[in-house]
Amino acid sequence: MNITIQYAFLPQTDPDAALAFYRDTLGFEVRNDVGYDGMRWITVGPPNQPGTSIVLHPPAADPSITDDERRTILEMIAKGNNIGITLATDDLDGLFERLEASGADVVQEPIEQPYGVRDCAFRDPTGNLIRINELR
Repeated sequence: MNITIQYAFLPQTDPDAALAFYRDTLGFEVRNDVGYDGMRWITVGPPNQPGTSIVLHPPAADPSITDDERRTILEMIAKGNNIGITLATDDLDGLFERLEASGADVVQEPIEQPYGVRDCAFRDPTGNLIRINELR
């Protein structure tokens, strides 16, 4: 049995800003961009991994949640109390410089962690935490 990760989901509150960050800054390719009822779902992924994608979705689009729950979700996103994802690169310093130059929100500069990885962290335009590990 072979199991792979096909999609990860991250909320986005501004599809154009999310697209600029993931496509233009990180260099991901756009795999799908779907609009429906005034909302957009954008699927992106690294060019060298066609089977793995991130779906950038409108938060609180689920019709089964209440208006109070929707407000809570949006408040959590606004505070940066949101989910995140970990990426990896063989050029952590180069990617860090590119992200920093783009104006991305730096959370942590590249550092050697006590648990054995060297990494940095940013927030995307929605506030999702993006950790980036250095491949060794």
